[in-house]
Amino acid sequence: MGGQAARSPEFVQSLERGLAVIRAFDAEHPQLTLSDVARRTGLTRAAARRFLLTLVELGYVHTDGRLFSLRARILALGYAYLSGLGLPEIAQPHMEALVAQVHESCSVSVLDGDEVVYVARVPTKRIMTVGISVGTRFPAYATSMGRVLLAAQPADRLADYLATARLQQLTRRTVTDPAKLRAILTKIAAQGYAIVDQELEEGLRSLAAPVHGAHGAVVAAVNLSAHASRGSFELIRRELLPPLLATARRIEEDLRGPS
Repeated sequence: MGGQAARSPEFVQSLERGLAVIRAFDAEHPQLTLSDVARRTGLTRAAARRFLLTLVELGYVHTDGRLFSLRARILALGYAYLSGLGLPEIAQPHMEALVAQVHESCSVSVLDGDEVVYVARVPTKRIMTVGISVGTRFPAYATSMGRVLLAAQPADRLADYLATARLQQLTRRTVTDPAKLRAILTKIAAQGYAIVDQELEEGLRSLAAPVHGAHGAVVAAVNLSAHASRGSFELIRRELLPPLLATARRIEEDLRGPS
């Protein structure tokens, strides 16, 4: 989000920079040179080199002397969050049952800043031009899960988001007007689900429902993704929404535990 908040005296800038180096790598840039990392992070070459070599020594980054890439050990940094969350393990069997019933891919995500982060996924077939796996991020405003999660945010948080988020035109259908997006989110909050029609990618429709935690707050979203060729917008809503909502309720029941 735009505008950098005032930092506390305890803020450790070197840690921020080290994390920026890790985030410089992604699916489109799995291998980077020192110059690439410096450019993508805004660090000097000398600083980027120190961070990269430290990560190499710690076993999180591999290098052949010129190119750098993340090693599998980096997954341990996110696993602590996922294992503590418990949500992926709880949701997985319900997602598998849903996919077997409707034959479309199902995912669960949480909100992280302006993006949704996938924490569980059960695919049925490849429907997008970019691969989706646990850890994948997409802009919240253009996704069904993101809209469900944004609709559940406190009024001040949502106002801040709408005032500062960069709403880019991803397809010809993408909603980029903050006022229109606010109206859509208000409707989602009232009806309890979101449907996005080809706003993230042409040919892709998705439906999402909120997942409430033990204390009633929305903690995640669960969705189904379908290709537009499956049928009309209304047909997809009629066929997929009821089983999706039922799955969300079953996940919530398990999150609450025995009554």
